[in-house]
Amino acid sequence: MRVLIRMLRGLPLLLVSPLILLGSVLLLALEHVAWIVMGRRQSRNDTRPAAASASVVIPNWNGCELLEKYLPSVEAALAGNPGNEIIVVDNGSTDGSVDLLREKFPNVKVLALSRNLGFGGGANAGVHAAQNDVVVLLNSDMRVQPGFLGPLLAGFTDERVFAVSCQILFTDPDKRREETGLTQGWWEEGSLRVGHRQDDGIRDAFPCFYGGGGSSAFDRQKFLELGGFDKLFEPFYLEDTDLGYLAWKRGWQVLYQPQSLVYHEHRGTIGKRFSEKQIRAVLKKNYILWVWKNVHDWRKLGSHFFFTYAGAVVSIVFGDSPRRSSLSGLWRAFLQLPGALVSRWSARRLSEVDDAEAFRRPLGGYFRDRFSSIEAEPERLRVLFVSPYPICPPVHGGSVFMYGTVRELAKRAELHVVAVLETAGDRESNEALRDFCASAEFMVKAAMPAASASIAPYAVREFASADLEWLIHRQMFLKRIDVLQLEYTALLNYAGRFERLACTPFEHDIYFQSIARGLTHAESPLMRFKGFYEYLRALRFELNRLRDCDRVQVCTRENRKYLASYLPAYREHICEGMRAGIETSRYNFRSNHRQPDTMLFLGAFRHPPNRIALEWFVNRVLPRILERRPEARLLVVGSEAPPAQVVEGSNGVKLLGFVDDVREPLERYSVFVCPILSGSGVRVKLLEAFASGIPVVSTTIGAEGLARENGEFCTLADEPEEFARQVLRILECPEQALPMVQRARAEVVRNWDMAVLTERLEKSYRDVLREKRITSAGGRA
Repeated sequence: MRVLIRMLRGLPLLLVSPLILLGSVLLLALEHVAWIVMGRRQSRNDTRPAAASASVVIPNWNGCELLEKYLPSVEAALAGNPGNEIIVVDNGSTDGSVDLLREKFPNVKVLALSRNLGFGGGANAGVHAAQNDVVVLLNSDMRVQPGFLGPLLAGFTDERVFAVSCQILFTDPDKRREETGLTQGWWEEGSLRVGHRQDDGIRDAFPCFYGGGGSSAFDRQKFLELGGFDKLFEPFYLEDTDLGYLAWKRGWQVLYQPQSLVYHEHRGTIGKRFSEKQIRAVLKKNYILWVWKNVHDWRKLGSHFFFTYAGAVVSIVFGDSPRRSSLSGLWRAFLQLPGALVSRWSARRLSEVDDAEAFRRPLGGYFRDRFSSIEAEPERLRVLFVSPYPICPPVHGGSVFMYGTVRELAKRAELHVVAVLETAGDRESNEALRDFCASAEFMVKAAMPAASASIAPYAVREFASADLEWLIHRQMFLKRIDVLQLEYTALLNYAGRFERLACTPFEHDIYFQSIARGLTHAESPLMRFKGFYEYLRALRFELNRLRDCDRVQVCTRENRKYLASYLPAYREHICEGMRAGIETSRYNFRSNHRQPDTMLFLGAFRHPPNRIALEWFVNRVLPRILERRPEARLLVVGSEAPPAQVVEGSNGVKLLGFVDDVREPLERYSVFVCPILSGSGVRVKLLEAFASGIPVVSTTIGAEGLARENGEFCTLADEPEEFARQVLRILECPEQALPMVQRARAEVVRNWDMAVLTERLEKSYRDVLREKRITSAGGRA
């Protein structure tokens, strides 16, 4: 019944909404054509403001009690500097605010307006009247700390700084901090999204999306150059967000200064005079108007119109939602479209960067890349190493590669680590990274929301996190990072288009290749279809995102050749021989006195290729071996036990589970079996086996990149009967394998030792940075 009532109420707007949408698109398109023909950008001449003193502007409307309560704290904070001034702009109050100010605050300048111009209009009037180069805008319900002004003024050290925001606390310490001053903005589902982040790790000036209109300092000249708060957004909300975005597009900076503390009685003015329903209605209208004014990229506008209309229709059926548009909001915005077009033209004249760049620059890593002073050739590189999995203890192949690189790289560079943990319990073991890394930050992986229809691959969605993105960029800014090292395809979402910093992912395996190889082993047609869909998503995503990276590290020559076949123009940026290795000195070479008639399988069973391999070996190879040698045993080592049906009822199989040190079984047993049928990359277990002197029998895929000739470093066999025959040959006459295992050990020491590989890795980093910072035209190093 409620749905029916909503639909009947919304029917008139629903019928005319296609015309509203079409009219909006056409008018914006006409503006776009007009800009191409006649548009001219306004030149920019930046100067640093005189920051010895400030003008504090406080708009007021019937806030007599608030002024009496909070204005004394502002007076106290500005005392002692005669250059400071306080201006209260009264928006036609009827509660005696002006009389109170003249009676109790004689040193405060009062700008009494005849009518209510709203917060934005009052603030604009105050800025025009201000005498100082720096203007601090405060809400009338703000209580400031005595030292709040100094850190704000100190933020204007660069001629490109537009605004510096205070840290906002609430008068009630138990109240949830919905606003902090550390603002974020991003583009999602065709609309602007904004929020405030609380991060106690930030203790000095840090980039933010916009400066709150009631708690920030502004460069007065730049404020007026942008036109001040746009009356398009009256009566309230998003006018400060609009101004901050304009500043970023102008090429300026907006900073957050946590040392400047103010206390806010949240919505102390608006919340008392407008209902939640009225506030929501204004917000929905203003979010649409914000896009129509500020977003000039038609790809983004296309998604905006789609999601705006779709969201409005969905809201009729399922009810209103804060994150969805509404037909009434679209209608109200349409009524203001002429004003939006005028504002849009002005915004175009002021813009020096595009929308994508404007959304990037407030992120810490991009801010460092675009604005910070950076050494051309640093003596010691600063590297941020980001892993989607725990690094300690190194219990699977990927963690072995990561741990080895981290150990070696920390000797050569200032290494900072960010690792995603499976559970909070993983933190204790990973704290060991702090012993040799410059810093280590951890976050526990959140549950992945269901999104089966998404075009992003499952592995990417699994690690898609706004908190992880924030942490990466925070560390890049605070630690002054030169190189962003990303592990696995899953983290390619966080690859950046940097101009002076390096971004280098390591493809532990080529994800879409690994999926393609696994399709033939799908358990049902439905699973095969799901796998093929994931393959298409992975292919699209991986190839697109790799183009954003400076170098792509792969395990082997075969991986490089395969990936280059899809990215031929990117061939020179794909590198092997830098990451897949082990510390060979940790492995004792033992070529004899092994336990007879034993086979070792090693693998983490959360990795599907290991489960498939063990099942194939147990069902199709092991019976042939036991037929000839009934006393033979298969020892299975690995975390997360394989599915019970794989080994249930199988003779000659013993599950050892997780072992603290894999070197012990590698030194004990007679033959190492690697029956891998799918996946990609290098098997670290083969490197460890080669280093330990245990003879290896592997499939061709299992030994890909390590052994190209049968018998050179290991025996190769792809059919069950041949695989069994090769295992039996070694079990029956182990001394025949001695020359092969000696060659395998020498190969690992020569070409797969982590110290050697990391030396190449550091050189690769430096080559990228040198190319970007020195030889690139227009470099700002």
